[in-house]
Amino acid sequence: MKNTIKLTILTLGIWIMGMGMTQAQDKFPSQIWHKGNIYDTEGQAFSGLVKYDLDNNLVQLQNETIITFTASNVAYFEIYDELYGGIRKFYSLPYSLNGDYETPVFFEVLTEGKDIALLCREYIATDSRNMGAWGPVGMNPFWGPQNMMGYRLAFNYYFFKDNQIQRYSLKKKDLYDMLPGYDDEISLFMRKNRLEHDKRGDLLRITAYYNELSKN
Repeated sequence: MKNTIKLTILTLGIWIMGMGMTQAQDKFPSQIWHKGNIYDTEGQAFSGLVKYDLDNNLVQLQNETIITFTASNVAYFEIYDELYGGIRKFYSLPYSLNGDYETPVFFEVLTEGKDIALLCREYIATDSRNMGAWGPVGMNPFWGPQNMMGYRLAFNYYFFKDNQIQRYSLKKKDLYDMLPGYDDEISLFMRKNRLEHDKRGDLLRITAYYNELSKN
């Protein structure tokens, strides 16, 4: 009898853990709380559970209460993303999203070197190709397309160079303009490693490689 009870409790525990993971994976990263830190413009650090909203450039801290920060009073924040893995950092930088005037905007920093940094902003897009699909598809550390119930995680990419944030068009010819001076080396690197010019993880590797080349 005792063994049966223990087995039942163990099975129930595994089931609850599995349900928790399923519920977390049924959401996108911006829809769940992550362990993290927020650093304000005064240099003060706040630790707790962090949730971000890039559409409105807000970040929330859940500790004893919930505090909401805007990009105007945050220098940067970092989270540990258990869903996709790894520490992610978001910096508040002046940029004109709508073409009018610059305001503080959150950008995730994917990789940075002495001269160039690769930034991105994620958003949730409608994916008509996967309408009716249930659960996440293709989850991996390099973040290929994520699909959930007809929606997908998408990204806009930017390069910080010459003290300016420049949006990347996702056209291959423009990649060489963003990373000038090493066209042959980058082309060979992409072919050897089967890298695409418009994938998150591939762009990260290409930019990191460029920064290594430009050190010499």
